[in-house]
Amino acid sequence: MANTGFLSLCAHGRVTGLAVEAGAGVSHVTSVCLGQTLRKGTQRLGVAGELLSSHLHQLLLESPNPPSALHALTRKTLSQLKKQCCYVSLDYERDLQDQGCHHPARFQMPDGRWISLGKERFCCPEPLFQPKLLQHSSPGLHQLAWQSLQTVPDHARRDILGNIVLSGGSSMFPGFPERMCLGLNLLSQGTGVQIDVLASPERGTAAWVGGSMAASLTSFQRAWMTKGEYQELGAEYVHTKF
Repeated sequence: MANTGFLSLCAHGRVTGLAVEAGAGVSHVTSVCLGQTLRKGTQRLGVAGELLSSHLHQLLLESPNPPSALHALTRKTLSQLKKQCCYVSLDYERDLQDQGCHHPARFQMPDGRWISLGKERFCCPEPLFQPKLLQHSSPGLHQLAWQSLQTVPDHARRDILGNIVLSGGSSMFPGFPERMCLGLNLLSQGTGVQIDVLASPERGTAAWVGGSMAASLTSFQRAWMTKGEYQELGAEYVHTKF
């Protein structure tokens, strides 16, 4: 068993850093120092991929698209639509007001009909940075990341600042890394710190890749619960083993 934030850092070859995870069911920010998760530096956001898909559905129902064309919007189709057409705006308020910024996209539904997306493209993922749009009182992911950084001991802060890693499927929106970087640098104004983020093209599966890497380490081999142990002692043995 391992923290997914730590595993995301492992996938990038790091054991110290800040993992910003935007997944399917929940988003997390986790500070890790030399492989140890810092409890005070762990933050949670209830906005993630599944909620964004529902949000996109609602946005489309309020769009000019004919309601009959939206009947084929299953969860799988919404996920495909979200991945194919949506992106994170670098200036949400400006783009919302400027009709010229509503670059349209078209998506073919499973029944062959087409629907069009305008502002829905960047309105869909915006709650990751403005949860209030979905009636969540939590700060946005960039603000949670900044709060997490403030809890890091002074001697480790420089190392963690240089290793801010993005992971999870909902971090794959075009513009997400740039918006996260922009938001963090606005919050750090006056500190003399320039913040960058690490956004691997494979970050959608970073926790899985990191888990595979961690499980292959020699030091991990003593942590297995074998099939024989499971069959003999049952699932409860996990509490003894770990």
